[in-house]
Amino acid sequence: MTEVSNSTPLLFTVSGLRGIVGQSFFPSTVTEYASAFGTWCKSGRVVLARDTRASGEMLKMAVSSALLSAGCEVIDIGITPTPTVGLAVTDLKAKGGITVTASHNPIQWNALKFFNHNGRYLSSAEIEAIRRLVEKKNFKYKDSSGLGSIRVDNSQIKKHIAKILKLKLVLVEKIKRTGLKVAIDACNGAGFQAAPELLRALGCRIVEVSCDNTGTFPRGPEPVAKNLKELENKVKKTRADIGFALDPDADRLAIISEMGRAIGEEYTLALAVDYVLSRKPGKVVVNLSTSRMVEEIARRHGCRIEKTKVGEANVSLKLEQVKGLIGGEGNGGVILPELHYTRDGLLAMALILSYMAESGETITSLIAEIPKYYIVKQVLTVEGNWESKLGNLKSRFAGARATTLDGVRFDFTDSWLHLRQSNTEPVVRIIAEAKSRQAASALVRQALRTLKTS
Repeated sequence: MTEVSNSTPLLFTVSGLRGIVGQSFFPSTVTEYASAFGTWCKSGRVVLARDTRASGEMLKMAVSSALLSAGCEVIDIGITPTPTVGLAVTDLKAKGGITVTASHNPIQWNALKFFNHNGRYLSSAEIEAIRRLVEKKNFKYKDSSGLGSIRVDNSQIKKHIAKILKLKLVLVEKIKRTGLKVAIDACNGAGFQAAPELLRALGCRIVEVSCDNTGTFPRGPEPVAKNLKELENKVKKTRADIGFALDPDADRLAIISEMGRAIGEEYTLALAVDYVLSRKPGKVVVNLSTSRMVEEIARRHGCRIEKTKVGEANVSLKLEQVKGLIGGEGNGGVILPELHYTRDGLLAMALILSYMAESGETITSLIAEIPKYYIVKQVLTVEGNWESKLGNLKSRFAGARATTLDGVRFDFTDSWLHLRQSNTEPVVRIIAEAKSRQAASALVRQALRTLKTS
């Protein structure tokens, strides 16, 4: 059973500013935060983009007006994947970037994702700096002689694809020789154009599913198994070698095997890490909610793994600090610092196809070589004092090793349990992983009982 909140809060975290359009998210809302960002960027150059959802253009215009009033030079790169925005910031030597996208959230939501001059999401400290500017209304607006300018740049998707194709890890010629048939479901999101274009550049035969700019999503936007039935059927019907599913801003990727089965978004990062480490050793960075599969793969290759709080910004920062080779999150997000410090669904596709081309194996064969774990996830609202409830959980699972970096994570011999407040929704997320689905489910049930009785 999943409990969801009927409230409509405005969330501002390392995952950006999010709310429900017309309930907690208004043009006036985004104008304040964009004004603060333009002030923070000292009236410099700012990259601006959006995903395909119907509210995007309206909100992007509000953001653009705010940035212009702060004296910024706005580079509008149109409807583009979120990772493209991160690359564009560095390519254009901008002070920052904003993309209007609520990523995997339902269509009624929208959000602003903020990038710093390095093309990375804002850190917690940078988010707090923006928050203080908003709270104090300390915006540096320009008079008529100092207003900013705007220009359109439609080249950034092609540049993004070109950079992926130049990576040594992407085996372009080997992929072309395999002639793989790939079914791609872009959820009519920001990757609707970029994903097929990359696959064509890799010489793949393409079966397109929901690769249109309609302003609506034909399925649940999160690329989890329950939302991917159409893609599963399409892979089976067309006898495709693999299916790829993106979320609406194309920074997360899920995989459908040649058998027409969604293998689970946790395998995207696991397969990418296995492939990359097989060619070059290095440090791996993941968040606390990522499958142990990645840990075991890193150990098998003799490589070290570091863990962070959940949130792409946290993983990216740690990757930079430890000079990590690859990292990401278990929700289908892959980060390769050699390209940039942003989760990238297009990059993930290229790495997975390279792994298949080099190994000559199917996805089913490749995942059979990865240690098997089962993850169970639960979302609920929690009333009362969260810190007090964390204390009760620690008492309940006193025999486990507890980590309180982000909520609380309990590690057992062959399983773990993580409870934390979401960065993107007004809920608490419970994730358990074990060697069997029954064992993982039992951990979730124990956590639920403790939360509801404390």
